[in-house]
Amino acid sequence: MQKAAELVFIPSPGVGHLVSTVEIAKLLVDRDQRLSITVFIIKLPNSDNSKMTPTYTRSLDRIKFINLPNQSSDAKTVLTSLIESQKPHVKEVVTHSMSLPDSPKLAGFVLDMFCTSMIDVANDFGVPSYIYFTSGASFLGLLFHAQFLNDELQKPISDFKDSDTELVVPSLAKPIHAKFLPSPLLNIDWTVYLYEQTRRYKTAKGILVNTFAELESYAVNAAALSEIPPVYPVGPILNLDGDNYDTSKKAEIMEWLDDQPESSVVFLCFGSMGSFGDDQVKQIACALEQSGHRFLWSLRQSLPKDKGKFVLPTDYENLSDVLPEGFLDRTVGIGKVIGWAPQVAVLGHPAIGGFVSHCGWNSTLESLWFGVPIATWPMYAEQQFNAFQLVRELGLAVEIKMDYRKDFTIENAVIVTSEEIERGIRCLMEYDTDIRKRVKEMSVMSRKTLMDGGSSFSSLGRFISDVMDDISETNP
Repeated sequence: MQKAAELVFIPSPGVGHLVSTVEIAKLLVDRDQRLSITVFIIKLPNSDNSKMTPTYTRSLDRIKFINLPNQSSDAKTVLTSLIESQKPHVKEVVTHSMSLPDSPKLAGFVLDMFCTSMIDVANDFGVPSYIYFTSGASFLGLLFHAQFLNDELQKPISDFKDSDTELVVPSLAKPIHAKFLPSPLLNIDWTVYLYEQTRRYKTAKGILVNTFAELESYAVNAAALSEIPPVYPVGPILNLDGDNYDTSKKAEIMEWLDDQPESSVVFLCFGSMGSFGDDQVKQIACALEQSGHRFLWSLRQSLPKDKGKFVLPTDYENLSDVLPEGFLDRTVGIGKVIGWAPQVAVLGHPAIGGFVSHCGWNSTLESLWFGVPIATWPMYAEQQFNAFQLVRELGLAVEIKMDYRKDFTIENAVIVTSEEIERGIRCLMEYDTDIRKRVKEMSVMSRKTLMDGGSSFSSLGRFISDVMDDISETNP
């Protein structure tokens, strides 16, 4: 019988990347009894994420977690310097683990999309590296194309900022207007970092992608024909158990949903970093009231920027301070405004009929899993690209404002009007039955793909076989 094998996983800082990493680790150890996994946890400097990680970092059968020491880091180069500073610590822990009696064979490193400098550590141990790409295959293709334009054609994609250019991208069936490109690709400083990561992707043994072939068939097929490492579509990788930050609040929310008719409620939630200024909040409130639809609104407030610290939005102490006068009284029969939202549980509730979303990739996959159509309102990272893909490329969502931007340093001066928001909500909840039908069909496919014989099930099996074959070749 083949000897046990150990994989080292290193996710980027941030709960979204950590949760996705833990979930794929669970799938791997469930599929093959020979595998064990060590997950290294890196925390952002000066951040308090003590409430973000405990649920996901309790040791599981054949999965152990190592908390790396806190490191200070310059905010402008935080990811590069932070990951670099942790390399000696990772090497020390892995070296010690390998020296233990009856330790499994080190089979390789599985590195988050932003942790490619750890390939150097894997090389020191003489084992292969794999990338775990927590976004979609289309976005992966866009990164490779942007790096090609920069390195081979000396045409940085950031040059297209504020232009009317439409780009032909190999991973997309339709051209994409420059206004829908991800914010980091339109920022010169960020592109330097992203190109560095993408170049290193090409040195990996393979790339695991949190998607499934039925969702992104064009991008997956394009990847197979390109000169990049093998791509393994293994998604959707989701934490369907949700979290337990506040069980009493969750119970109150679910009880309210229990009293609502099926598919009648529009859910508004903008991720762990999503928040708006007072003027925008009032426009959303007006749109909800005018639409007449039942709603569940996760409303968070932005805290003052604290130099050198990563400050996440928090719940309002008094919602009346930010909402229009009398709004809560006038909507008491049809709406509920909350702070933190148990998103997975909410999306899975039969009362939910639509989702106004920031289009984070995890949220997108969750919404499709539960068959809930999306109205797109992207904010940061690659969310504008995801919104374009959902609306224009795949026909799985409606638009509120696909080119809205609010990054971590600049407050967006654009206010989305109540008329635009109301129009999007009405389209989502009343008009577009074709989209609703396609989303329901994709929901079925997203579940089948992970079952025995499904495309992602098979792809994960190929990855395991490749890992074990490498051990056989290097350790006969």
